[in-house]
This record gives sequence, structure tokens and C-alpha cells, in this order.
Amino acid sequence: MIPCTTRAQSPPDAETQIAAAVKAAPQSMRDAVTVRGYGADGTITTLREGSGELVCLADDPEEDGFHVACYHESLAPFMQRGRELRRQGVTAVDSVRRAEIEDGTLAYPDHSAALYNLSGTYDAAADTVRDASRLHVVYVPYATAESTGLPTRPQDGPWLMEPDQPWAHIMISNP
Repeated sequence: MIPCTTRAQSPPDAETQIAAAVKAAPQSMRDAVTVRGYGADGTITTLREGSGELVCLADDPEEDGFHVACYHESLAPFMQRGRELRRQGVTAVDSVRRAEIEDGTLAYPDHSAALYNLSGTYDAAADTVRDASRLHVVYVPYATAESTGLPTRPQDGPWLMEPDQPWAHIMISNP
């Protein structure tokens, strides 16, 4: 097995990053996703342009564990800004992004948008994820428990996280 993530490890080649990243997306959408991954210098770069609505982000070789995510393209500026702020050492990432969303300097969707997470252990040679854990998220801007009928704490089923925020989202765990 070729480990895909070890702290301070060089990123895998583009083909391996793409193969791993698209696994977070629904099967029917994988061929059309745009994939962003990591260059040798650690910067995020587009590895494959897609024709669909999803953007998949490859596993970060600087982080422990394997984690890939795919999200609707309308969330891309929000996700990118979060990464930029964390890289700059900003601790109040949500406060900064909320202010930027509200003043119009950070694009954010006014509609629902999906995000798919996958973590586990990636075996590049077999192109499989062992001990896979999936988390699906649907962003529903400014949604509340009252507007959705969902609890705001994890239970046995979907729940609403960050209610009444621009990035309010429904969490859906899949084994």
C-alpha cells in the first residue's frame, strides 16, 4: 500500500490525487468533476478541469489521515477563503468570512449546495479507501431548526449545524 498522507510528505502524482479525490463524489458525477490538488510546493492547483458542478479537493499531504471532499462550485470561493485565512494564522475564520459575505466581498450562494466528505485509509495501488467514513452536507443559508424541522445537535439522523448562519448546513452521516 502506498500511503497518501504523512505529515510533510510530498503530494502524490496528479493521477493518484485525482483518483482519490473523485471518490468523495457520487459515482454518477465523478467523470465531470473539477479536481484541485497539491503541487510539489504545496500550493493548490487545478489538476483536472471538469464540465460538471462539483469541485473535488485532493487529500492534503500536510495533514494526518486521508480526507477528500467534493462540493458544489458555488461554495468554492468560501472554501478557498477559509484555507487562505487558516494559512495566514487567522483564528476567527468564521467571523471574517461572515463579514465578507455580508459586505459582498466574498461570494456565497443564496441557494442550497452539497458537499461530500470521505475519509479513511487510501490504498493507491488498489485504488480503494479502507475503513471509509462518509459525511454528506447540504448547505442551506440561514436555515434554522424552525425552518427545516431538524434538530441542532447530532442524533440518529440528519441534523442542522450552525443554524441561522450563512453556512448553516444539514449533516448527514453515512457509514
